[in-house]
Amino acid sequence: MVSQTAIPPAPADTPAGAALPVYAPGELAALAARHGLTMSGARPSLVAYVRQLWGRRHFITAFATAKLTAQYSQAKLGQIWQIMTPLLNATVYYFIFGVLMNTKRDVEDFVPFLVTGVFIWTFTSSSITAGTRAISGNLGLVRALHFPRASLPIALALQQLQQLAFSLGALVLILVAFGQFPEPSWLLAVPALFLQAVFNTGVSMVVARLAARTPDIAQLMPFVLRTWMYASGVMWSVDTMLKGDRVPHFVLVMLECNPAAVFIDLMRFALIDSFGASHLPPHVWAIAAGWALVCGLGGFVYFWQAEERYGRG
Repeated sequence: MVSQTAIPPAPADTPAGAALPVYAPGELAALAARHGLTMSGARPSLVAYVRQLWGRRHFITAFATAKLTAQYSQAKLGQIWQIMTPLLNATVYYFIFGVLMNTKRDVEDFVPFLVTGVFIWTFTSSSITAGTRAISGNLGLVRALHFPRASLPIALALQQLQQLAFSLGALVLILVAFGQFPEPSWLLAVPALFLQAVFNTGVSMVVARLAARTPDIAQLMPFVLRTWMYASGVMWSVDTMLKGDRVPHFVLVMLECNPAAVFIDLMRFALIDSFGASHLPPHVWAIAAGWALVCGLGGFVYFWQAEERYGRG
């Protein structure tokens, strides 16, 4: 609706106590248009929305960096936890799956295999988890200021990408320690991470819209992500699991097209010699690009469609 300030004041010569003119709805809309007034909180066009986001790019970057800096500000080890958290997870998974369940016997270079999977999976799971609270966790900001709301899930996804940059330093050291030295194939990690970042951002915007309407989704998401992790070959080899007739064909197809498993495989083939980028089936890149395009673009449009409703529930 048109803001109360949008209606022009009565002419100066209007007698005191005289009734103000009454406009029909169509006349009121024409009057607002004539004075350059627009609907308060209306959703802009998709093109205009993209322009607004580009205009807020410095805010998005600053917001992501500030959230990253404040994330472990209360901990004594501070930003070291950005590296320690995935390393501790990898240690636990190595003990449970590699030692107790002995899955390492089926995987060459198991430690690089496991650590790469944990770090890349953490990037996706953390982005989605942050997305569930992108709107509900920043309601004060949403209700106080006018800005494209997509800035929030995008900034939080960027925060997770920044955190991954710290983790990759530790990952490189681990790979070198276990005999995986830099090769030209390592450059393939750049497009792989780019596609994964686009995918993560799109899914983050989807869950941001859903959780803004139904906050309970934030409580359900850890269970969804844990199930997804076990189906993505983070701690075990999907190829080994699929040998023989252990699973039906449709399950095989679902596991091979699982986006998390696809992005993890791209990084493993790029970084680990025993996988070798030359042995990566070409359709894996096509699947990764498809997931990035569908989820990145689709998630953005899905989030934009509810732009005027965020913070008003």
